[in-house]
Amino acid sequence: MHKHIIFILVIACTVFQISCGSSQQGEEEKTERPNIVFIMTDDHSYQTLSAYDDRFIETPNIDRIAGEGVKFVNSFVGNSICAPSRATLLTGKHSHKNGQIDNGGAFDGSQPTFPKYLQQAGYQTALIGKWHLRSTPTGYDHYNRLIGQGDYYNSDFIVNGDTIPSDGYVTDVITDKSLAWLESRESDQPFALQIHHKASHRVWMPDTSLLEPGGPEPFTLPDMNAGEGKDQVPGEPNRLSGLPSTFFDDYEGRRAAAAQKMSIIEDMDIVYDLKMLDEEGELETKYRDMYANGRYADLNEEQKEVWDAYYDPIIKEFKKQRDQMSKVELARWKYQRYMRDYLKTVRTVDDNVGRVLDYLKENDLYENTLIVYTSDQGFYMGEHGWFDKRFMYEESMRTPLLMKFPESISTRDEVDELVQNIDYAPTLLDIAGTEVPGDMQGKSLLPLVQHADEDWREALYYHYYEFPNPHMVKRHYGIRTDRYKLIHFYNDIDDWELYDLQEDPKEMNDLYGKEGYGEITRELKEKLAGLQEKYEDTDRSTY
Repeated sequence: MHKHIIFILVIACTVFQISCGSSQQGEEEKTERPNIVFIMTDDHSYQTLSAYDDRFIETPNIDRIAGEGVKFVNSFVGNSICAPSRATLLTGKHSHKNGQIDNGGAFDGSQPTFPKYLQQAGYQTALIGKWHLRSTPTGYDHYNRLIGQGDYYNSDFIVNGDTIPSDGYVTDVITDKSLAWLESRESDQPFALQIHHKASHRVWMPDTSLLEPGGPEPFTLPDMNAGEGKDQVPGEPNRLSGLPSTFFDDYEGRRAAAAQKMSIIEDMDIVYDLKMLDEEGELETKYRDMYANGRYADLNEEQKEVWDAYYDPIIKEFKKQRDQMSKVELARWKYQRYMRDYLKTVRTVDDNVGRVLDYLKENDLYENTLIVYTSDQGFYMGEHGWFDKRFMYEESMRTPLLMKFPESISTRDEVDELVQNIDYAPTLLDIAGTEVPGDMQGKSLLPLVQHADEDWREALYYHYYEFPNPHMVKRHYGIRTDRYKLIHFYNDIDDWELYDLQEDPKEMNDLYGKEGYGEITRELKEKLAGLQEKYEDTDRSTY
């Protein structure tokens, strides 16, 4: 009886050409190609994203991506600096293969990139925000990019070749432009949208809407112990633990770390970085004019009024106290100011991520969109006394990575295998159903988010080149496994460092050359040579 009914229905559907909700149609809907929204911030440390670490700030909107998707707890970059990281994202290749080894040169836009492959596969592609590759973006149907680093306020954009001014705070403006493009796109094609924020890059200028008196309780210095170590002075042991503090690290036995110029204590500029632009001109600093005639000058009169109302009382109070401040007290004061400004830029990023997520949900795009949140590298929040990045140490090599996959793909909540930014491009192509080119050096993360993989890579390769530069971080390369890290600083120096990340997660105790570590050092050197061979980084003239 049932068979006869089904037969009659099939005949009716055929004759009258009506939709009968066939299984074929459902299968087509199920296999519809997913959209991609790739959100990248600049210098957003994993320590200041509450899905990873809630000591400093809550980021509820970014955390939504983790809550409904996958959190990668061992995500790293291969060269912790802006332009090289972006080139790696585009190409799926390490710096020496894509040619962008530092921030100095222009990216070769003629080479294959994932946006070009997606275009060929029928995707609409767009990049909005920070580009920072000294070249014209290629592979995009639309781009609306900042010029160079861009500015926090009233920044100019280049829109498909034309320079267009903007009004307002850059994180809001980038989101406005991104949502406008989503509104204007062709709705019958899948899309891949890259939203690249300027925040939280130096000089950490907050949105004026967040400039209110008061603030959070003082932030605890990044010490080995949870205790604040009030009696510490630079170079002396933490009296709570008997071990050196990370903030007051004296870099004993680590020549490359001692030679850097990215210390909060020594190198963070009171005016340029911390906004202490006094009207009297008494606070003379190396970068005062750069701030006064650049970053501060970007503000319009209305913005300056709010800005001055917030910072002027802080400036006056600082000037009253500065002559009585010891070096330790000044260092602590600088750290507190740095953290407050930096975290306000993160807060606005989080608010704007929420705007994007809400738009996708309200427009029925959320379920079939891969949403990625990451940063171009990690950042120091006072660890080792530093700001900035560059070193192969954990805080700058490690980066946040969160992915919310289309609902048709079941995933693990957390991935602890070692992943790297060479994996981004292969993953985006894979989820789009596009073949991953064999010359890409990364691997698609799509299988990994579905099932643990015991045969996944056991080590990561790192190579940093930009020396000399104002931060004076030495050239170095190295290998990181799940437990150990071996680094070789070279060029005008020849030093090796070895760390046991299980016993020494803050990387304060260099084990290289110490008794009992000869065998693991030999093994790591062999594996390092193997990675250099695998990734074809064998030109010894660069070492």
